[in-house]
Amino acid sequence: MKKKWKIILPLLALAGAGTAGLISYRVKQAAIVAVQSGRVARQDLAAIVTASGEIKPRNYINIGTSAMAPSRITEILVLEGQRVRKGQMLAKLESVQPEAEVAAQQASVRSAEADAAAAEAAVKAADENSRTGQAAIERAKAELQKARTVWERAQRLEKEQLISKQEFDQRLAEFDSYGAAVREAEARLSQLRAGREQALSLQMAAQRRIALANANLKRTQDMLDRTRAVAPLDGVVTNLPVRVGETVVPGVQNSQASLIMTIADMSLITAEVKVDETDIVNVKLDQIADVTIDAIPNRTFKGKVIEIGNTAILRSTGVAASQSAISSQEAKDFKVVVALENPPDEIRPGLSCTAKVTTATRAKALTIPIQALTVRQRGDLEPKQDGKVEAAAKAPNPAEEKRRKEEIQGVFVIKGEKAEFRKVDTGITGATDIEVLTGLNESEEIITGSYKIIRTLRNDAKIKVDNKASVKAES
Repeated sequence: MKKKWKIILPLLALAGAGTAGLISYRVKQAAIVAVQSGRVARQDLAAIVTASGEIKPRNYINIGTSAMAPSRITEILVLEGQRVRKGQMLAKLESVQPEAEVAAQQASVRSAEADAAAAEAAVKAADENSRTGQAAIERAKAELQKARTVWERAQRLEKEQLISKQEFDQRLAEFDSYGAAVREAEARLSQLRAGREQALSLQMAAQRRIALANANLKRTQDMLDRTRAVAPLDGVVTNLPVRVGETVVPGVQNSQASLIMTIADMSLITAEVKVDETDIVNVKLDQIADVTIDAIPNRTFKGKVIEIGNTAILRSTGVAASQSAISSQEAKDFKVVVALENPPDEIRPGLSCTAKVTTATRAKALTIPIQALTVRQRGDLEPKQDGKVEAAAKAPNPAEEKRRKEEIQGVFVIKGEKAEFRKVDTGITGATDIEVLTGLNESEEIITGSYKIIRTLRNDAKIKVDNKASVKAES
């Protein structure tokens, strides 16, 4: 019996030692983390902002009614999709009263013009008579001067008694007669000048009546023009929601009852997209964009940014954040307009589109996969100090705690069988890769996965590279 136990006890001890060794091996293997790896590489990198929206013409105008009262549409002269020229008549509204008022004012203008013409003729006649009267005065004065000379000679002859009394009286009568003729001509000239002033007054009154009649005609013509819709620009009729006989109502903004049609200038087509608030800071004017249109598959159109909105738009309501009465932390967008180069003829306003704006490019940049980038607190990266229980029991230093909680951006670099956390500075971000400015060298091997491992991996942890898991996941 004793001999039997001498054999069993060594076997049991050997089995226990083997089990302990196996357990120790498995514990060590469990502490080794399986990771996926990649290399730091150089490649051309482009930062792209993707946003969706719709196709819109750069310039479009909603044609409505500006009549003073609701009016019935009597005639529509264009069709939806038709090209129109600036100044072309598009539609007519009911205009019986405005047309009558225009006709009445045109008659008033013609009457005032006729009175003005008559007054002008009277002024011209008065001017001619005045010139005739002035000439008559000049003749009368000349005759008077001649008669004065004869009368003065007759006076000398009469003193010398060389002329008869009868002839002397005759010379005196002639002198007085010519004097009266001068006074009569002057009186007639004054009368003619007074008549000219009166004619001028009538002419000025007629001119004032013409101005007033023209002003009234312009007012009534404007009222008549308000009953006619005219194209304000060259373009295409993109919306025609009304029919002949319907009534349109003026003064109601953004109301279907006030809209007759929409004219769009199709010479410049744009993609109006909404860019997320986190990306808008990277978008600049004149940046290149690739635009795809859902209705035109397998084609990409080039464009460039021509407008960037400054007002945030609430994503849920589409209303400007400054105009919203509700304070919300919801996501916001900003309007960005991209002008298309060589848009196709079949393009239509309102088509859904997606714009990819290239905000930055780097040639042969040092890059790593985006998923390799992670964040750790500074305190988690520092080696732990054992045996200092008294220091831990003391009140924590706020500055030290803040320093230890500082977040550091970096990647895990593979050093032998360990993962070493290294701080990096990054640049632009591409679709799957990100630019590294400092902290890494080309061809260094880094940990790229899995996401769960990178999120929980500790500095200086033991690792083993297993890229087969990555291949299986991709397949």
